[in-house]
Formats: sequence, C-alpha cells, structure tokens
Amino acid sequence: MKVGVIGLGSMGMGAALSLLRAGHEVTGCDMREAARAEFAAAGGAVAAKASELPQDTEALVVLVVNAAQTEAALFGEDGALPRLAPGAVIVSSATMGPDAARALARKAAERQVLYLDAPVSGGAVRAREGAMTVMASGPANAFGAAGPVLDAIATKVWNLGEEPGIGATVKVVHQLLAGVHIAVAAEAMALGIRAGADPRQLYEVVTSAAGNSWMFENRMARVLDGDDAPRSAVDIFVKDLGLVTDMARGLDFPVPLASQAQQLFTAARAMGQGGKDDGFVIRVWQAMTGIKLPGE
Repeated sequence: MKVGVIGLGSMGMGAALSLLRAGHEVTGCDMREAARAEFAAAGGAVAAKASELPQDTEALVVLVVNAAQTEAALFGEDGALPRLAPGAVIVSSATMGPDAARALARKAAERQVLYLDAPVSGGAVRAREGAMTVMASGPANAFGAAGPVLDAIATKVWNLGEEPGIGATVKVVHQLLAGVHIAVAAEAMALGIRAGADPRQLYEVVTSAAGNSWMFENRMARVLDGDDAPRSAVDIFVKDLGLVTDMARGLDFPVPLASQAQQLFTAARAMGQGGKDDGFVIRVWQAMTGIKLPGE
C-alpha cells in the first residue's frame, strides 16, 4: 500500500518505521532534515513538504502537533490533498478538540476522501514497536480502507463509532488523566526528596505498591536518570490540558485537577522548560523549594 506519514516526531517516526517493516511503500514527510535523514537511512522515501508526497498516495497518517497543523498539512497551499488517490483515507492522529476533528472530517468529505478521527497513545517506544493504541471513529469504509495501516502501527484499535469527533473526545479525556498523573507523580517525587527519602528507593517502593501509575513509573525513571530529552514535551501538556479545559468549558463542566495541572506545566514552560520531557515539570517544585534532583 502506498502510504504517507506527515510528521516524523517521536510517534510519527515510529509509525512510519512500523509501516515500512510491514511492507508498505512509505514516504515520510517532515520539514526537519535530521528526521528525513533518519527515515531515509531506514529505507523509506522522504519529502520535505506534504505537496511532495507521491501521486496517488492511498493512505495518509497525520501525526503533527495540533488541528491547525493538520489542516495545513492536508488542505493548505503545500497540503497533501492533490497527491491523494481517489478514495484515499486520511488517518488523522494529532490530538485536537472534537469540534476541530468534525470540521476536518467535513472538509475531507467535501473533497471525496475518507477521514478517520484516530488519535493515538503509547509513547515513542510502543510507536516504534507498532504497538500503539488507536482511539478511532469514522464510517465503516474509512475503517476498512485504513485497516492495513492500523494493523501495522497498533496492537489495539478502538472502534468508537461512525461519527468523527468521538475519537478526539476520548483522547482529550485520556490526556486529562495523563497530564494529571504526570503532575502528581512529579509532586510526589519532589515531596519525597524534600523530606529526605532516597529517590531511587522511593521509586522502587511506589512502583511495587498500590500507589503506582504508568506515568509515575515511566516519567520518574527519566527524572532519576536526569534524562530530560523530550519524548513528550512539557509544551504538549500545556496544549492538551488546554483542550481539556476548553471542552469542559463548553459543557459547563468543572475540571479543577486538570486546570491545576495545566498551570504547573505552564509554569514549567515559563521557566524555559517547555521543550524538556514532560516529567521534568518537577522543576517547578525544585524552583519553589530548592530540592536537588538526581544527577544534579
């Protein structure tokens, strides 16, 4: 299958490599030369602009940052739409609000291409293993057309219904949990350090007990190693928790924990940490209390 992947970041690169391993004819698109070079070295074709994708591309996975980038990648001046084959399917996997997903689906339908509202989760490691979770909604023919792509990039594909926007809704709720879990993991680790607990022993105790979470186990391991290279950056959760509060506001629904977590990530960004791994929101507590983090 002739597949394009727009966005060769931590998740997009993994998806593109997984599609390549599955035997598809894959072109990875990214403006960054280093990302293109990495994918080319793995045997994939590359493009710097979506408008440079191969003609008659049959499926397009879009793993950019947000709805605005997705719209530009598909329908903008250098967008991919003219390169798509008749009946091609768009697998739209950026995290966005449900209204944005529905608007993009309408644009795709007007241009007679299929659209799957299909945000993903799993992180960079699972993406490279072809083991992401996909939270998808869209018509049955879009699921059918995207089947070979989804088989290559995911081990779990949730079919959440025929209406675009449901997948986006579920992802926004997921990001509420993910963001709050990361923030509280950092708070707990910072409190333990401030109180004099050995951080590695604290980590071992928590990860073997009922208070553990996937985010604590994953993110605090990086904090212990002093590894702030971004797999998922602080800036992502400033954005995604903003989507949570926006969606909740439209429903007259209070989300106090998500709002507080967003403020903590915003504080980290204000400190110049926006491009760092999101677990390093812990530096907000470091700035307030003077604790020393492992490896420093």
